[in-house]
Formats: sequence, structure tokens, C-alpha cells
Amino acid sequence: MGGLPLVLLFGPTGVGKTELILRLFNGVGEVISADSMQVYRGLDIGTAKPSSEVRTLVPHHLIDILDPSEQYTAGEFVHRAEALIPQIERRGRIPILSGGTAYYFRNFLYGLPETPVANSAVREWLEQRLEIEGLSPLYAELKRVDPEAGERISRGDTYRILRALEVYHTTGRPLSSFPVPLRPRLERPYRLIGLIRDREELYQRIDSRVEEMFRQGLLQEVGRLIASGYGEEDPGMRGIGYREFFLLRRLGCLTLSRVKEEIKKNSRRYAKRQVTFFKSIPGVQWVHPDSIRNVKDLGILL
Repeated sequence: MGGLPLVLLFGPTGVGKTELILRLFNGVGEVISADSMQVYRGLDIGTAKPSSEVRTLVPHHLIDILDPSEQYTAGEFVHRAEALIPQIERRGRIPILSGGTAYYFRNFLYGLPETPVANSAVREWLEQRLEIEGLSPLYAELKRVDPEAGERISRGDTYRILRALEVYHTTGRPLSSFPVPLRPRLERPYRLIGLIRDREELYQRIDSRVEEMFRQGLLQEVGRLIASGYGEEDPGMRGIGYREFFLLRRLGCLTLSRVKEEIKKNSRRYAKRQVTFFKSIPGVQWVHPDSIRNVKDLGILL
């Protein structure tokens, strides 16, 4: 890797990443999306996917590349991003990794942890348990045998819960005990830019964005996805903005206002976790989105 500066731009949900990118990098940059949900086709409103107009002005990659039934891993993100960067540079554009999926950034910066290869027999046993017991008991088991991983992994993330339990039952060691690389592996200049707002301001933006999603037709979008055959077991339907519809229907208290409030609450909690994770990454230049006038404010010279 070499040549033009590489920008890693991240921040919590609702902080204003897309607006900033459009303002600063129109005509000079291309985005590699570091978002675990925007990869899925048909999940547009609930993932706050950039509009076609924005993507015309600033090309975006790794959006709409999978069906909601397909799994997408941090390793796959890293490999795809590494392949895209030189292509963007050859076009004379700045490559910008941007999104809110924190472990994508950590794995890209430091490399993937050396965990054991998949164990098909253990995985099959866990999947049988999942079908019989449901996800909640498996998540409770993970919290018991590997509290650190249980804190980091969402209770609705079936893939990562099963993977952590698979590692534990294969090796007798918790996933969190496997060493994570601590030194950046990149051999080129890069900028780590973190966007931040006061908590009250951020939470107000999140609440407003959820209201706007419902005005844009989130309920109808979820209905179309269900009609297409996708359900709560599919990776794409486990994200915030989608899983709440299934959860509240199972609990027998599905009302539009209740779903909306659950999405707001879960989004605020997720934003808090994102900020905590991002602040554990050293060398980040933290800025308020509204204080940035041009790319020079980010230490990027064109």
C-alpha cells in the first residue's frame, strides 16, 4: 500500500459521517463502507444507507453486495477492503474507510486474531442446540464461560455467539483469551479520524433519525423483506431496526410506537458501546463534525 493518504473515518451511529463525507470528499474520494448491515440488499431505510444521489457524488463500495441470508465476517471485510484500496488509488482518489462497525476497523488496523479453524462437528452440535433451545440459553452460556466476549457480542448476533462457543468447546479456552495483535500492521501513512458529539446531542439525532426512518417507510421495508422469505434467523435481519419487529411480535406486544421506542433505545445503547470501543484505539484525532471546514483540518493535503 502506498501513495495517496488512507483515511479511516469512524464514529457512532447518527453522528453525521455521510454528511461530512459528502461535504469534504465530493469528487476526490471513494468510500469503503465499514458497516456490517449496509452490505445487505433490501435493507435500505433501517441501515440509513447513503442515497443513490450521495453514492453518485462520492462512490461507495461494499454496499448491496449480499442477500440478507448470507453471513459477512470481519475477515471478509478486511480482504475486500485491501483489494479495493489500490483500485481507488489508481483512479487518483482518496480511499476512505468509513462506518461504525468498530471491530472491522480494529481488524483492518491490527490484523485478525489467531483463533482456531472452524470445527464442523462442534458447530453442528451448537446449531442443533440453537434449533432446540433458542439463542437466549446459548448467549447466557457465553456470558458464563467468556464474560468478556459476552459483553462485546450482541445478544442477537447468532453467528458470533456460536463462533465464540465453538472456540470454547473446541479448545477449552474462551475466545477472549486468544491474543489480539496490538501493533498497527499498516506500512503506509494513514489518518484515524473519530467523529464525536455530546451525548445529549447524539441521542437527539438518533431519535430524530429513527422517526425519519418510519416516515420513509421502515415498516413497509420490513414487510417486503418478510414477504421475500427472510426471517429473524437471517444475518441481515438481526440488526437494530429489524430485529425489534420480530422480538416484540414474539412477546405479543407489537405496536408501532413500542417498536419505534425499542429501536431508539437499542440505537442509543449501541452508540454508547461504539464510542467506548473506538476510544480504545490509540492515535485517533477526535473532532466534532460541524467543526471541520475542509480536508486540511484533518491533516490531509491535496
